[in-house]
Amino acid sequence: MADNDGKQPILVPVDFSGHSLAALLTACELAECARQPIIILHVVHDPAEMPGYYSLVTKKKKIAHIDDLAQEAFDLFMQDAIEQNPDNKLLQEAQTRLVVGLPVNRILEMIEITKASMVVMGSQGRTGMKHIMLGSKAEQVVRLCPVPIMIVKEPVKPSK
Repeated sequence: MADNDGKQPILVPVDFSGHSLAALLTACELAECARQPIIILHVVHDPAEMPGYYSLVTKKKKIAHIDDLAQEAFDLFMQDAIEQNPDNKLLQEAQTRLVVGLPVNRILEMIEITKASMVVMGSQGRTGMKHIMLGSKAEQVVRLCPVPIMIVKEPVKPSK
């Protein structure tokens, strides 16, 4: 699925973290230079993997389907990103997609479905025991990705 001009999009999977925002802004810079559209993707993952995640992100205590909470969190992430970067036209015009499934599998499927030319995604870069126990979705996508991929980390904030 290329955009109206036949240009392949840059796919940006996000998890609402600072690393995702950094990746999204980097993707916007790349897309502007290459005159490509971007598609921002969030995968609603198995709630057993990370219970309570969406309710924490949305900061509201209510009973709702996880898809609805994920969409609300996605909308808030995008709203904050646009408010923090009001001059970023690509960010305002980006397509967004919310899909359900295992993140790595769904990201790889969306690369094929959207005919993405590349993927830009954030990563915390865990090491040691946390990495062994949790693995890295970014690392798995890098190993399996059929198109070029760029991993972005959130810039380190200077300590005061």
